[in-house]
Amino acid sequence: MLQGRLAIAVVLVALSVRAATAADLAQVIAEAARADIVLLGEVHDNPTHHDRQALLIAGLAPSAVVWEMLTADQADLLTKEALQTPAELGDLLQWGASGWPDFSMYLPIFDAATTAGHWGAAVPRAQARAAMTEGVAAYFGEDATVFGLSTPLSDDVQGAREAEQRAAHCGALPDNLLPAMVDIQRLRDATLARAALHAFEAAGGPVVVVTGNGHARRDRGVPVYLQQAAPDLEIFALGQSEAGQVGGVFDMVLDGPVVARPDPCSAFK
Repeated sequence: MLQGRLAIAVVLVALSVRAATAADLAQVIAEAARADIVLLGEVHDNPTHHDRQALLIAGLAPSAVVWEMLTADQADLLTKEALQTPAELGDLLQWGASGWPDFSMYLPIFDAATTAGHWGAAVPRAQARAAMTEGVAAYFGEDATVFGLSTPLSDDVQGAREAEQRAAHCGALPDNLLPAMVDIQRLRDATLARAALHAFEAAGGPVVVVTGNGHARRDRGVPVYLQQAAPDLEIFALGQSEAGQVGGVFDMVLDGPVVARPDPCSAFK
């Protein structure tokens, strides 16, 4: 069965994917197929990355897909009947109001996953603000210790991550907000990990997680929290770079073209 899916994926890749060969995608599928949970990283506004995620999902035929972009309530709307018309899901999910890139970029992924269960792991801004006030471990609940969220980072790691948050926000954030921004990133990682583990327990593997590269990375992202909670799980993490640039540690990386985008710091000026 796996060999058949690989053959289909190879043909699709050869026809559809830029800057990655059919052999590259086939190798990713072969390696990822051994895992219980597969993280497919992305740069959110890069359509090539989403095309590849769709092809990989078609090749892996996962039991479930966990979405960084969807809340649990949104994922509940993805019934078997609703998934039969993927082009209509944007309206059903009210995607246009979500702040994520245009639904057309993500449509191929939904189209490739019509037989999978779907799980939402988004932490909306309102919930993130509540977590900042309450403390992310308390907000996460009794599983915080299980997933390692209640364990503080070392001073060196905390300082490095705060510096990254400062740079990511173009130096516009006051220093007293930086620790909370680090905590929210950890909360999102742990929330994705918990949803992936619950999906695996409910449906078996493989479970695919569709998420940004920052959450997919092995050295600090979702895999860290999964391994804390379920050390026997086999995890595979794919990163997707632009012109060779991606931060973090992954099992494999696929390179792709850079998307033309405005200066992200212009919004802070």
